[in-house]
Amino acid sequence: MLKKIVIIICLIVGAFCLFNLYGKDTNNGKVTVQFASWGSESEIKILKPLLAEFEKENPDIKVDFMHIPQNYFQKLHLLYASNTAPDVVFINNQYMPIYANAGVLEDLTEYAEEFEYGNFYPKSLQTLSYKGKIYAVPRDISNVIIYYNKDIFNRYKIPYPDKNWTMKDFLTIAQKLTHRPEIFGISFEEEPLMYMPYLTSNGYYELPEYEKIKDNEGLNFYADLRNKYHVAPTRDESASATMAQMFLQGRLGMHLSGRWLVPKYREEAKFDWDVVEFPKGKAGSVVPMDASGWAVSKSSKHKPQAIKLVKYLSSKYCSEKFAMSGLIVPARKDSANSKYFLDGNKPKNAEAFLSVAETSVPTKADINYKEIIDDLKSKAEYLFNK
Repeated sequence: MLKKIVIIICLIVGAFCLFNLYGKDTNNGKVTVQFASWGSESEIKILKPLLAEFEKENPDIKVDFMHIPQNYFQKLHLLYASNTAPDVVFINNQYMPIYANAGVLEDLTEYAEEFEYGNFYPKSLQTLSYKGKIYAVPRDISNVIIYYNKDIFNRYKIPYPDKNWTMKDFLTIAQKLTHRPEIFGISFEEEPLMYMPYLTSNGYYELPEYEKIKDNEGLNFYADLRNKYHVAPTRDESASATMAQMFLQGRLGMHLSGRWLVPKYREEAKFDWDVVEFPKGKAGSVVPMDASGWAVSKSSKHKPQAIKLVKYLSSKYCSEKFAMSGLIVPARKDSANSKYFLDGNKPKNAEAFLSVAETSVPTKADINYKEIIDDLKSKAEYLFNK
């Protein structure tokens, strides 16, 4: 009898240990995996049904989705600092080094077969790596491209640009498009994201520390677009309008930006438009590549389930769902080259986004990246507003 009691007690203790180890909820014995992400309303509309499908396919797992639309990384910092970090976090390459360096992210390098790394653009994996180790599985790649208003080109009988155009061609076209103050040839933004392509296409691939790039030919050419050639609007000329708004108003012949504007332009543009690769500089057409993806917290008590969720979200099926929105360039090559991305809608030249991905360089980001960018923005302000 005593032996039976001991056995029963052992079984109860064992069950209790397993409960703590695998995080079973009292609700039907499910494991709850917390997942944090930012995202616009349109992104969340895609994501929530996918999470519901995942739960249906995995009835033993419940996903607790934590949507943080504002101040995402500040809140994520607090969650890690208080040891309440989600099991899975959506992250980008600019912040990832901070978390990887702090040792709070799981090294995902060894999951090559499980996550099908062979189907991803190699540079997208490199972009989300730190010191040679992969810390997030990429969802999308982000790089900039030239949008152009075909109606304005037609009005002034200017041939459309193609992938072989040079920086000289670009300047000539911008000058022909400019009819101030109504129309400007090219957009101008003081965010480093929007002028780094002028440096990388000139052969500069390192961290954009101001002292190292203040005399760079590419940076000065960008400043000259506004100050010397007058083909880009000044602050006063753009007033309170964003460059996207000016493009939609028909006041920009060309607009340098990313894939994220495609849904907006599809819906709101009253003119014909398309995209083309960034013009070739001394180093060719080279723009920085950024990426966003899913990481697993090292502190997660539910790593098998967290890994399963990331495997699902980074699958070809989910990637194609995201691609259908027009919002992203998939990091998976098989999804990027599918009908879901190359769907025949505007832009007609959607292949340009994939061409750019092949020639781009991963953004040089480290634990001090934000401070370097903030310093650059502050010091470059004078250069752009002489």
